[in-house]
Amino acid sequence: MPHSAPRVIIIGAGIVGANLADELAQLGWTNTLVIEQGPLGIPGGSTSHAPGLVFSSNPSKSMTEFAQFTIEKLSSLTGPDGRGSFLPVGGLEIATTEDRLRDLHRRAGWNRSYGVEADVIDAEECARLFPMLNRDMVLGGLLTPGDGLALAAKGTQLVIERARAAGVEFRDRTTVTDIETTGGRVSAVICGDDRIPADIVVSCAGFWGPEIGEMVGTPIPLLPLGHQFAWTTEVPSLVGANEMPAGAKRPILRYQDKDLYFREWGETIGIGSYAHRPMPVDLDSLPTYSPDEITSERMPSSLDFTPEDFAPEWEATKTLLPELAQTQIRRGFNGVFSFTPDGGSLVGQSRQVDGFFVAEAVWVTHAAGVAHAVAELIAEGQSTTDLSGLDLNRFEDVQTNPDYVSETSQQNFVEIYDIIHPLQPRVSPRDLRSSPFRAQQEKLGAFFLETNGWERPHWYDANAGLLDEMPAEWAAPERDSWAAQFHSPIAAAEAWKTRTSVAMFDMTQLKRFEVTGPGAGELLHGMTTSSMRRLPGAVSYTLLLDEAGGITSDITVAILDEQTYQVGANSNIDLAYISRAARRQSAADPAKWVIVRETTPGTCCIGLWGPLARDVIAKVTDEDFSDAGLKYFRTKPAVLGGVPVTAMRLSYVGELGWEIYTSADLGSRLWDVLWGAGEEFGIIAGGREAFNSMRLEKGFRSFGTDMTSEHEPVQAGLGFAVKASKTDDFTGKSALESRAAAATTKLTCLTLDVPSDVVLGKEPVYVVGGSGVADGGTSADSDGGAASAKSNGSVGTGVADGYVTSAAYGYTIGKSIAYAWLPNTLSVGDAVEIEYLGRRLPATITAEPLFDPEMTRLKG
Repeated sequence: MPHSAPRVIIIGAGIVGANLADELAQLGWTNTLVIEQGPLGIPGGSTSHAPGLVFSSNPSKSMTEFAQFTIEKLSSLTGPDGRGSFLPVGGLEIATTEDRLRDLHRRAGWNRSYGVEADVIDAEECARLFPMLNRDMVLGGLLTPGDGLALAAKGTQLVIERARAAGVEFRDRTTVTDIETTGGRVSAVICGDDRIPADIVVSCAGFWGPEIGEMVGTPIPLLPLGHQFAWTTEVPSLVGANEMPAGAKRPILRYQDKDLYFREWGETIGIGSYAHRPMPVDLDSLPTYSPDEITSERMPSSLDFTPEDFAPEWEATKTLLPELAQTQIRRGFNGVFSFTPDGGSLVGQSRQVDGFFVAEAVWVTHAAGVAHAVAELIAEGQSTTDLSGLDLNRFEDVQTNPDYVSETSQQNFVEIYDIIHPLQPRVSPRDLRSSPFRAQQEKLGAFFLETNGWERPHWYDANAGLLDEMPAEWAAPERDSWAAQFHSPIAAAEAWKTRTSVAMFDMTQLKRFEVTGPGAGELLHGMTTSSMRRLPGAVSYTLLLDEAGGITSDITVAILDEQTYQVGANSNIDLAYISRAARRQSAADPAKWVIVRETTPGTCCIGLWGPLARDVIAKVTDEDFSDAGLKYFRTKPAVLGGVPVTAMRLSYVGELGWEIYTSADLGSRLWDVLWGAGEEFGIIAGGREAFNSMRLEKGFRSFGTDMTSEHEPVQAGLGFAVKASKTDDFTGKSALESRAAAATTKLTCLTLDVPSDVVLGKEPVYVVGGSGVADGGTSADSDGGAASAKSNGSVGTGVADGYVTSAAYGYTIGKSIAYAWLPNTLSVGDAVEIEYLGRRLPATITAEPLFDPEMTRLKG
């Protein structure tokens, strides 16, 4: 690569940093320097002591793909002995309770959804695979035969050798002391007296990441925590069974009911525990060693073992693996790992400083896959695997402060092996962010769940009495115990009243920001799939794409005046993306400056929707809210009951009405004004459960759940958002035609054939008669729970044909709805089966939208 190519500096030569250098080199980027504070052979970070367990099971499609990439790459990295850097011994997760067994069926579904072989097996098969097991304790297990042990240290050295051969420079025993920025982007890395110019800097410093982030004013929300690992003395049945010193043949074993995992380690057993108290680590208190003093047993990330914390888990270990009663704990340590507020990795470019990237809180399981994705992001501008769930900028600002990071990261450590329901909110901190309507919502008996720190009503107890008035056909059938969690039949009544009368929904939590300045329109015009060269008052539902034509977000843009645009976005990721583009445009042409300012905290929003919405609003204003006065997808300022507002004629539930915005100080007054006007029409407050049901009935998509950057607009059912009349270029336009032609899947609407069947999302889907069909059994317990484990394969064995994204019961249509990514060769009327907790549920591909296909309700 010519010397003029971008100069990349990677901080950290652990398994992530080394693989990133190698992946960049594979893409032709070799003007790279990797800086490591320790010795390259054993840097002393988390990679140096990681036990190497690779379990693919993950609710995230992206993380599953990263694990598979890591397995494939490590398997291909062979040393002088001709062997790869991965031991494919398989993975086995066991259940000792019925709840855990049910969850193993759910986890198996994740694997099959994302193309990973998995099978729920019975206790006898578990004992055959891992003979030490106490057979009487085990009810069944999840076998993932492709999983195994990463030889992290060996693999890291091999990629370092390959990257060096390609021209990458590695400099160890060097400490980064500062990062220089110029004009809002990185320009150099400082190592003591040495200044090294850089165009791009990537922090792969692991749990030292927050210190690197401070150098450029970028919060890295992770907490270093100690995690216990110990080795037994010699185990009789393992003498001579494995290669020494750390070989293994039996599957890696998870005993999640006691927060333990195990792996053969030569003639001993290695034991990892998450059962102990959280052990936050102050980086300033870590032991300091010179590079020459670091060894495999003495390194900054390996702290002294605390036997008292391990004692209960040692007893639990001997109960599960009775043969270990003949052994003792030979040695152990408390290894330092990174935990984050939501348990996910931290990947992407800083919102604050251009050219500063991170790849932090990445465990060995996903290391090579994440490194590959970040290399694509740097070299090509986007990753082929969606990164929105890992994006550094996904957190709200309040979620990056040290107190929040510490509390939530410790909670994630405690819950790492817990069975977590998809709707389960965090326990603490709560009541962090509330809309101005909180007092009125509490008075109505709101049941709150938490998202991004916001308290959001999911239903209101005040509406329970409506169940007696509601027509019988609106009532939802009783759910099984899993699906019934965080659900209330009251949601049916709220949907009924919204569809037949009028309801108020708190929409304050939607991310909002203003894009202002003489260049605002030009900026957004070039970034979106819709025209922004329209008169004030226009509102557009539009897409943000990457250069490869993948959907990176769907947003709503309202033109308030010639230089002011209000953007309704999905998250801080959108804010970071548009802010970065605004900085670039402003710097390139000061006459077209743009300012991006978040307005969410200082404003609020009520969705007033339903066939009687106009009757309500007419009582509090003289403004014309008829179709002539405010058409669909138009906005205007107004005064409602003395409260100045901005009203936008759109609806996410498919009913006539408006999103009504005002400043936060006037929010409580706005609620009371609308509530008082609506009482004679039977107005109610509606919650998120009813909202989501009506959203799916109307076929409205949710970014990050229904579509990601891995999808283009047509296959996602959003081709209408790419305006054919827009002849100007925009980001991703040139790639759309070829990408759409190459698509083999599409987002498909399903209805379940049995009204009482409900799914929750991420379940595998099989085409009836397709390759994914297994034994077709439907064994279920009396509560509609998981099928029993069977040695010849549980129901649904085999890689699925697709997977569910969003799901809900449709109260208006009287059926359960699921959207799923499936082959685009399927047609309306085709039969499929959804695997739910080990059972096959019949479903049918259905034309969408299921409700108001002619749009008569929305357009009034």
